[in-house]
Amino acid sequence: MGQVLHILKNAGLLLFAAASGLYIFAQALSTMRWRLLLPGRYTFGNLFSLYMIGAFFSGFLPGVVGGDAVRAYYLNKDAKKIGLTLASVFMDRYIGFASLTAIGITALPFSLNAFGGSPYRWLMPLIFIVFVAVSVLFFGLRAGKRFRFMEEAHDYFSELRGRKSALAKAFAISVVIQSLNFCSVLILAYGMGEPVPLRLLAIFLPIIITITSLPVSISGLGVREVSFVLLLGIIGIKAETATSISLAWFVSIFAGSLPGLAFYFLRGSGKEKVRD
Repeated sequence: MGQVLHILKNAGLLLFAAASGLYIFAQALSTMRWRLLLPGRYTFGNLFSLYMIGAFFSGFLPGVVGGDAVRAYYLNKDAKKIGLTLASVFMDRYIGFASLTAIGITALPFSLNAFGGSPYRWLMPLIFIVFVAVSVLFFGLRAGKRFRFMEEAHDYFSELRGRKSALAKAFAISVVIQSLNFCSVLILAYGMGEPVPLRLLAIFLPIIITITSLPVSISGLGVREVSFVLLLGIIGIKAETATSISLAWFVSIFAGSLPGLAFYFLRGSGKEKVRD
């Protein structure tokens, strides 16, 4: 940890600020994507405040999707339709993950030689296969439709399938959001003297984000660091440097989410409406 702290100290605050700024910009784009997927009319400002509140609380909840439950809670206080609310939050996260998986599987042929004989070379294909299988089960077979709120959700999914333009825009926005994540890590790694090739990061980061999303630790702490160490170790980056990059990325994200705390207090009792 002494070596890690030394590396973080020498990285410089400017890099953290740049990475935090990119994160806030990504949250604004995520809000635009969510607004495209929501039934009804909602203001960008209020949805952005919900997104930032969720982002802030993600720092204290298991995995990296705990904040989704927070924004779903606040949205449902106005919408009063739990099925539709959860469905919109799920679809927002689903399209984001779909774009991340698409980037990872597309980058695989250009990055496979870097893995050598490592068993980790099969992680991205495994993630892609599981993602496709779960998608077919959930959307094709309408899993869970016997429950009333799931029936509402599937009705929403059916209606959304007819809005191909909105789905295409949401996916395109997601690709830009993932690109900002790559840029943040690239900036931090460069500042620590370990520039990571983009073609490798395009496959490493989807694997890391997928593993970190599992609700096994608070905000993915520990899980994310181990993932960085194992994957960046394949290309010869030392464990203390990989840990520093991971922690720096986490700190930049947490710093970028701090406006969510201000939005939380401004929202007060939660009685503020989020509709136009």
